[in-house]
Amino acid sequence: MKKILAILFIGMLNFVSYAYSDDKILNLLSEGKKLIFIRHAIAPGNGDPDNFNIEDCSTQRNLDSSGIEQSKKIGLFFKNNNIKIDKILSSEWCRCKDTANYAFGNFQTFDALNSFYDERFASNETKQIKDLKQYVKNWDSDKNLIFVTHYVVISSILSTASSSGELIISDKHFSIIGRKKF
Repeated sequence: MKKILAILFIGMLNFVSYAYSDDKILNLLSEGKKLIFIRHAIAPGNGDPDNFNIEDCSTQRNLDSSGIEQSKKIGLFFKNNNIKIDKILSSEWCRCKDTANYAFGNFQTFDALNSFYDERFASNETKQIKDLKQYVKNWDSDKNLIFVTHYVVISSILSTASSSGELIISDKHFSIIGRKKF
């Protein structure tokens, strides 16, 4: 009996800490003026195929059914919590555009969010990060700005790892102030 009570108590602690985390995230986002980096939802595999063509989704790694559902959950989180969004910007890669589309419906592409993981695109990193920082420097809104992008972009700008479909919230100085996984 004591063992069962201990397990229930630990479970309640996990629930309380999870609820507190969501409350903290919601408070941050309700303040506005946050940068929200979203790593694209689940797209099985790694990197891009040799025949990658940015104009042809059939040549790219794409969301699977889990990734589509994950994207929809992200969108519901924003909708159900009335989180104010200024803009949604996405990488031009199909897995990012699809994440943005399933989550939010409307978005714009922004090439500074494109992947530079593959050696074919690695030389773009410095310019892309510079362009992204300049965009944020010029951005002025009381709402939140969403970036749907890739692991390498998030890692480069925020110096942190990210999971598929994870939200990483930062201020305009790129200091991480919150995270949420879906």
